[in-house]
Parts: sequence; C-alpha cells; structure tokens
Amino acid sequence: MNDATPLPIAADDEAAVLALNNAHAVELSWLEIDRLRQLLGWAFHARRIGGLEAFLIAFDETSGYDGGHFQWFRARYPRFAYVDRVVVAPTARGKGHARRLYLDLFEHARRRGHDIVTCEVNAEPPNPASDAFHAAMGFAAVGSASHNDKTVRYFVHRLG
Repeated sequence: MNDATPLPIAADDEAAVLALNNAHAVELSWLEIDRLRQLLGWAFHARRIGGLEAFLIAFDETSGYDGGHFQWFRARYPRFAYVDRVVVAPTARGKGHARRLYLDLFEHARRRGHDIVTCEVNAEPPNPASDAFHAAMGFAAVGSASHNDKTVRYFVHRLG
C-alpha cells in the first residue's frame, strides 16, 4: 500500500474532509460536521487518499440520502452507485488521485452487483476540468437540471 491507495474515511479524518469539502463549497456545497457525519453514515463508499489529498463519497440506491440530484437518479434507475462529492486538494492535482478514487469505486460497485455509476457536473457555473475528467473516465450525459443559480448535467458510466 502506498500514499495514493484509497482508504476508508475514518472518524479521525472528518475534520480534514470537512475542511477540504468546504474549501470547494462552490462546486460541492457547504457542510457542517453533523451533516458530514450523516453523509458518511449513509455512504455506500467513502474513501480518501493520503493525509487528505483527496476524497470521494458515494451512495447507492438504498441510501437515506435526500439530495435532489441523487433523487433524480433514484427516479430513473433501479440500481446504481452515485458519486455525491469528490475533491482533490489543489496541491495534489495531477497525481491521478481522482482517477484512483473512481476506479476504486467502480470495483466496489461491481463487487456489489451494480452496473452503473452516476454523478452530476456543474454546467453553470462551468467546470471544464470535471467535464474533461468524466469524459475520459467514460461517462455519458443522460440529462440536466437547474436548481437556484446552478445548472448541472447528469452522467452515467456503465461498468463493463
């Protein structure tokens, strides 16, 4: 195991996860510690890399998660894994951490019998780096929605 191996997010990691999340609240949404703990409790898969260079939190269709984008997928797909948030610290970008986290999720989802992984990406305000990353990872657009001052595109990756 090396410093880039995805590991479970533990209670000792919560403060660092919260700080990294909230540094990227425009893309992800602001969290308080109680809400982060709730999300981690519902998580299908929650992993981090290093001393918190990156993290990913995902749910599956059985989750109690109440997020609107998650509910969009729940209304359309009977079984799926949903990436709620993934972030890489600016100092750790370009090291392949997001790719490692996604490949780890894909493997976990396959082992649990899922055949798709879903997510949304901001279209407004735009997030071209995320668009390029998801295209490279094999995600295809399946819809869009507008909420408040954001427009998102919904994506699906079919696990082979």
